[in-house]
Order: sequence, then C-alpha cells, then structure tokens
Amino acid sequence: MANARSTKMKERKNSQQVASADLTSRETVRMESLDTLFHYWMDKGNLLDWNCIFMLPHWLQAWWGVFGKNLKLHICSVWDEEKLTGIAPLVIDNTAAHIAGNSDLSDYVDLITVPGKEYQFMKTLFAHLRQQGISSLYAADLRGDSSLLSVLKKYADKLGCTIDYEPSKQIHELQLPRSWDEYLKLLSGVERHEVRRKFRRLEEAGNISHHIVEKKDELPEAINTFIALFRKNLPVKAEFMSDTMESFFRSLAESLARDGLLKLSILLIDKIPAAATFCFSYRSAVYLYNNGYDRQFSRLSVSILSKILSIRHSIDQGKTTYDFLKGDEPYKRRLGGKPVQLYRCSVTLN
Repeated sequence: MANARSTKMKERKNSQQVASADLTSRETVRMESLDTLFHYWMDKGNLLDWNCIFMLPHWLQAWWGVFGKNLKLHICSVWDEEKLTGIAPLVIDNTAAHIAGNSDLSDYVDLITVPGKEYQFMKTLFAHLRQQGISSLYAADLRGDSSLLSVLKKYADKLGCTIDYEPSKQIHELQLPRSWDEYLKLLSGVERHEVRRKFRRLEEAGNISHHIVEKKDELPEAINTFIALFRKNLPVKAEFMSDTMESFFRSLAESLARDGLLKLSILLIDKIPAAATFCFSYRSAVYLYNNGYDRQFSRLSVSILSKILSIRHSIDQGKTTYDFLKGDEPYKRRLGGKPVQLYRCSVTLN
C-alpha cells in the first residue's frame, strides 16, 4: 500500500497530460496509474464522489492484479484548469473502451465524477477518446441512477453521441430500519416465524458465536476459513473458487481490510466454522458479495442465518442499506430486498 499512497509530487510524475485538438485550453486529460488512483481516493479535497464500491482503487487493484495480464488499462483524469472533474478507469480494446472490471465479478460499474460536473467531465472525456481513435464505450450493468447513464439519457445529443441501453440483471436492496425488532416487523408473518424458529433450532444445536473479522491480524485465518467453507458448498461453487479466483479474493480482502472496508463474518457452532459471509462496508451501506457454508450443517439453515446475522450486525452499526447485489435467489426478497434494475449500455461516439 505504501506505493499506492503516493505523494502529490509522485502523482504528477506518474500522470501523463494528453492534449487534444477538440479541447479548450482550460480542459486537459491526464493518464493515471492505479497508484495515483489511490492518492485521489484519499484526497478529500478534490470533491470526487466515489459512489460505486466496484470503482474504488482497492477493487480495481485486486481485479487488475489477477485478471489484467492481457488487457490495456487506460485510466483518465479530466481537469478544468487545476480542478479535477472526474476519473474514467477504462480498458481499451482496439477502437472500443470498456469501463474497467469484469461483469462476473463487478456487480455494477460507473465513472467517478464531481457532483454537478458530470456533463462537463463527459464532454471532455469523449473528446479525448475520439482523439485517441476510440469510437465506442461500453458499460455492463449500470444502475439507473449512475452518473454515466443519467447524463447520457439527458445530454446524448449535446455530447455528440448515441446511446443504446437495455435492462440486464437486477440487484436487491434492503432499506434498514433502526432496530432489529423493526426489521422483523418488515417481514411477512410467515417469514418472521421462520426466522425465529431457525434461530431457536440453531441455538439448541450447541454453543453459537458470530464473529466479525475487523483486525488485520485476524484476516489470514479468516480468509482461509471463508475459502474452505466456500469450497464445501455445492460442486459448482467449489469449481468457481479456482486457484485464480482464490488469489483474487485474497488480494481483495487484504486491500479492503487495510481501510476498514471489509466485513468478513463467521458463524461457529461449538467453535467449528459453519458459515461465512464476505461483505463490503462502505459509507452507509453493507454489500453482501458472497458466502460459504459447510454442508454438514445444512439442516440448521446456517447459510441463510449467517446472512440474517450480517443484516442484524449492519443494523447495530447504524447502516441504512443492505445490498444483496446481483442474483435472483428467492431469499433476497423474503428477507426484505427490493429489486433494482441494472442496464447494459453502449455509447457510439459520433
């Protein structure tokens, strides 16, 4: 992390200013690295709104380090004189640009902008991309309220481009109440009864503990436990957790944990790990990214209970949103999640 947390002097050395005939003398585009991206994230004076967890430098660094070998990374920062208006982490493939990330791993994406400067930022960015010979921009799985889609729907003509977007997948979000009792009241009578019944049966099975991993020195053992539990799931999940994917999860966990953004929780029965949830904690939200459990404890519903315990911990921490992320598993609706539509978007830079 020491290299990532570069000084402003190093940042300027690592940034490459790019000129374009389509830009005014006030507007410049600089090429950045993942190291300088960390600097901008830490610098609260630049007014950037990092509102998408999958665009944080921690995430991009872990993804790029494992899956970026044959990809061309193109991170643009856009400036109006000396004021930063946004950052676009892109991957270039011939004449096409894609927002960085993998749709199988990044549940949704966006560009990083200063509120109120989105149009100005994209106008400059698109001029730069045209100058670089880029004729299209693609984004898989955008939220409807994302900076990119919001601006494109309103200003595509002024930006000199055409857009094509269509519904793709859905995420499920739960707006958290202030207390556990209030949460239970949100559930249907049948589901509320089931939650209580499952907890009673779990507590009768032995000594139950739910441990939230927050200390750095606890992480190595905890991530080992999570990966082992993940592989004890159904065969399809064990197949998903390849050696390459394991490297990604370990790198992501380490990077997020350094800045307190990881919530890795483990449910134990008589000190034996039964289930684990791999969550992100960012701003007022918790994101359920993945989970694992030991099938020998399936009769105790440890998979669903570990998620409910994660929800309860989030309420206790004063969080306001619990994002179940992508997937149409029925439990997400049963536990109070409401669907939020995502969109696949392509932009032709006319």
